[in-house]
Amino acid sequence: MTTDASNAMDGGLDDRVPFLARLERDDRALLLGLGNPLHFAARAPLIHQQEPSSHVLLILHGWTKVTASALNGYQALLALRGPGDIVGESSALTGRTRSATVTALEPVQAVAVECERFKAFLADSPHAALQLLSLTSDRTRAADRRRLEFASLTVRERFAVLLLDLARSHGRRTAEGIELAVPLSKQELAGSIGASREMVQRLLRELREREAVVTGRRTLVILRPDILRRLSSAG
Repeated sequence: MTTDASNAMDGGLDDRVPFLARLERDDRALLLGLGNPLHFAARAPLIHQQEPSSHVLLILHGWTKVTASALNGYQALLALRGPGDIVGESSALTGRTRSATVTALEPVQAVAVECERFKAFLADSPHAALQLLSLTSDRTRAADRRRLEFASLTVRERFAVLLLDLARSHGRRTAEGIELAVPLSKQELAGSIGASREMVQRLLRELREREAVVTGRRTLVILRPDILRRLSSAG
């Protein structure tokens, strides 16, 4: 590869700027005032795939995972959403059923705004509507870039890129190395790169043997990011 895979995959910084951070202060306060506060325990679902849409959720604290299940049962990890992010907006605006499931990875605080109130807010605030359109565009561009990049990588390279991306966006320094702050299972990691759980187990075993990572139950610490960078650019 002639480009840095990890930089190419993340789509830059724009898609990481959450919706609430894009709004003017008055619009942000008005929108949050339209909703009701909700609290979710770790591993609790916020939104279910295929359910009717009745509201959008604005995440104030905590991280969530966005997953979608295929007819054959395969589950893909589509994204991680955290403080300031909005979820459920697509189905709220189109009236279609939810396209994905959103699950709390840790205790989450959110505000639920009913669909009609949310649409009325956007109609009255062109700037907020434009920011939502901009966010949608940024997410689409990042997803397209990710698909294009992944098409040229092996599963091993995709996995290395994923771990580097998670370390950059959700890593915290410890005495050992960089611990991923979001608890993802092997199946969730596999679903993020289009691989099987068995393949991810095999790749993690290889990385442990090379002393690049250490793993536990839903924990992963990167000891040697330099090894992952070499793997990510092996193509």
